[in-house]
Amino acid sequence: MFPAHRAAGRRWALVAGAAVTTGALLTGCTGGGSPASGSASSDTINYALPANFTPNWILPVGTASHLNTNNSSISQAVWEPLIAYDGSTGEVGWNKDNSLATDAKFAADSKSVTITLGDRHWSDGKPITSRDVEFWFNLVKADKADWASYSPGKAPDNWTSFKTVDDTHFTITFDKAYNQEWMLANELSMIRPMPQHAWDKTSASGTVSDLDRTAAGAKKVWTYLNGAAKKISGYASDPLWETISGPYTIKSFSTAGKVELTANAKYDGGGKANIKNVNLLPFTTADAEANALRAGTVDYGYINATDLSQEASFKAKGYSVKPWAGWAITYMPYNFNNPAMGAVFKQLYARQAIQMSVDQATLSKVVFNGTAVSTYGPVPQGQDSSFVSSEQKDNPYPFDTAKAKKLLTGHGWTEQGGTMVCTAPGSGDDQCGAGVDKGTKFEMQVLSQSGSTVTDNMMSALQSSFAKTGIKFTIKTAPVNSVLSQSGQCTADESGCKWQLSFFGTAGSWYFPAYPSGDSLFATGGGSNFGNYSNTEVDELITETTTSSSNEAVQKYSAALAKDLPVIWLPEPDYQISVVKDGLGGFSQDSLANFHPAMWKWTK
Repeated sequence: MFPAHRAAGRRWALVAGAAVTTGALLTGCTGGGSPASGSASSDTINYALPANFTPNWILPVGTASHLNTNNSSISQAVWEPLIAYDGSTGEVGWNKDNSLATDAKFAADSKSVTITLGDRHWSDGKPITSRDVEFWFNLVKADKADWASYSPGKAPDNWTSFKTVDDTHFTITFDKAYNQEWMLANELSMIRPMPQHAWDKTSASGTVSDLDRTAAGAKKVWTYLNGAAKKISGYASDPLWETISGPYTIKSFSTAGKVELTANAKYDGGGKANIKNVNLLPFTTADAEANALRAGTVDYGYINATDLSQEASFKAKGYSVKPWAGWAITYMPYNFNNPAMGAVFKQLYARQAIQMSVDQATLSKVVFNGTAVSTYGPVPQGQDSSFVSSEQKDNPYPFDTAKAKKLLTGHGWTEQGGTMVCTAPGSGDDQCGAGVDKGTKFEMQVLSQSGSTVTDNMMSALQSSFAKTGIKFTIKTAPVNSVLSQSGQCTADESGCKWQLSFFGTAGSWYFPAYPSGDSLFATGGGSNFGNYSNTEVDELITETTTSSSNEAVQKYSAALAKDLPVIWLPEPDYQISVVKDGLGGFSQDSLANFHPAMWKWTK
């Protein structure tokens, strides 16, 4: 996102980088030429990408700086997942039409799984085999530290062996018994078979061999593929990307973000493209994207929640308005290793004061026009589920700036000129806490996504409520890709550790798979644990969510993080308010935030 995102837990691009619902084309298109006219009479569709969420990655393995939901959707349309686990059919589950696997049989002891591949082929005619899955497996094993979906102790660490049975069957053995639902939805669904016969090399002119079967060789192949993937302008012309398995191939891909997909004539799966040409259009402002909708140059776009009052005008122009709900949470991560504020963020009372200064109910009502729900912990609350604990539902830290201010003054802070200052350093109950120096000002800065009026309004509202507590809150903005790249894991002595708070998710910071465990987000060293949050008790609870078949484990985890506040919890809005041209159908809007162009079809 990814963040997704994306990233990155199960979704290196979903996640932690889910998109903000704004955009621009007619008054500030980010490149790629002029938009086509509305496409209801042709085999083409124009889809509006979210503002400043420029696609910038197609390799089926992602790194943390490429956590963008759109990257994932595009990549999966070109290289199908082994197991496509999504909500594209209206409910979250295994979408076998767009999967390379047809079956997954777990052993009776839940310590291994044997997977069956379908009778499928790469676009060059070569069969897709267990060797292509092993190729992905070997690269991820050798380069896990650079893989955005990696969390220590989870895949691939807990996959102890990969055994080829034959060309269409293979077995993955685990280090212990796991919750089968979690393993299928959160780990096995990350596997992306890649064409070993075309990609197992270290240069464009290199000879393909079994380089991936040694760790040293796999690292060299990884370096080559990632290097090629950084050359966005070559996505449509580099022969490397011609060997595909999905329903679409890339016709063009501009560095400015415009992407043209066209149907893969050699596709032999069950999810064949219904519309031949898909134009993914980049935007920079909400107003410009709305103008494109009004002009009829976008077939599938969106409006801000604040513009719902204009629904009738869009219907009059031949559109329907369809809210896109997401299985997600929204938050701002702290940088616990920031040299200036990290010690403050590590104090639970300080995080409690910050959280009590966030008026989620008013933000949901005013900023999101009633299309958001308050979130008080790590499990999505926008849809009913048995995963949310009563502690999270009941909101442990209700909005109360007077109580928040009292909490700070009771821990050694004194308000000076409107801002709290530590005047009683030390580790006592009535002192500022370990590592917080005398004279430290409670001043924090957020690096926030640009291009969204909704985001800007929310940040301004937060600035006002924080000021009532005596917390100075400054706002710096950048495109989402820049926010993600500047908000990585770091140590205090690194130059890239200057960020304090990060925000990249007006439409959801993190989109979960069906089973909402937090191994990537909040486990120590998790791939998308941007702020370096670490709590050994939470680590144990997260591990329990992956092994226990009882929902009680997830509920315990939900309760613990609702109380410990690893991030600033914020309202979770609909992913977007979609505006869809009449006659465009064939799909459900995926609650996991991917779009699935192969499903789209003109029905009239």
